[in-house]
Amino acid sequence: MSPEELIRALVRRWYVLLLALAVTAAGAYHELKPPRVYRSSAVVVLKPPVTDNQPNQFANLQPPLALVSHAVVDQLLSPAGTAELRKDGVTGVYRLLPRNSGTSVTPAYVIPSLQVQADQPDPARADTTVRELVAAYTRHITQLQDAQNVAPASRMSVDVLVPPNSVLVTGTKSRALAGVALAGLLGGTLCALWTDRRLRRAGRRREPAAAPALAVPAPR
Repeated sequence: MSPEELIRALVRRWYVLLLALAVTAAGAYHELKPPRVYRSSAVVVLKPPVTDNQPNQFANLQPPLALVSHAVVDQLLSPAGTAELRKDGVTGVYRLLPRNSGTSVTPAYVIPSLQVQADQPDPARADTTVRELVAAYTRHITQLQDAQNVAPASRMSVDVLVPPNSVLVTGTKSRALAGVALAGLLGGTLCALWTDRRLRRAGRRREPAAAPALAVPAPR
């Protein structure tokens, strides 16, 4: 399709572009007036038991503890864990992020600390959601050790390093508006071209077939 044919197709389907412009304007208004969202975040650590060789628990944070913590996170993020959290009153967007000491391609969870985040429209509710997530995480750690009959003196424990703290989530409006404008331009253009193509094909099918030409004998 040449640039001239492209412009003609867009002019023919101006109403599709007008609809795309209205949708883009609505999206831009949403980005200019986004709903207020507060993000609460806390950091917890899974500590080993106190031993004679290592009386300081924070000096004995071994990689096996990180594996146990990561396994508990997998339980909480599973469908059964999601249903359990929902019964506990955990709603909205939340995240359980094990501390990664590797890369995004080859993660290595050797630090048994966990960042817990929750997004809510109310800051107090966001902090409460994080506390509920930490309580569920602690409960799973306890149940795991109960199932293995671990002695009280040999048990792992959960400590909150950073208590829940809510902050207002703010984004870059210029980037959001640029993304909405680009999506509206591309989406409107593609929809207009697709509509033009479909309607022109339908018009050709409705045109009557031309009558066959009669052969006229040549004069002798």
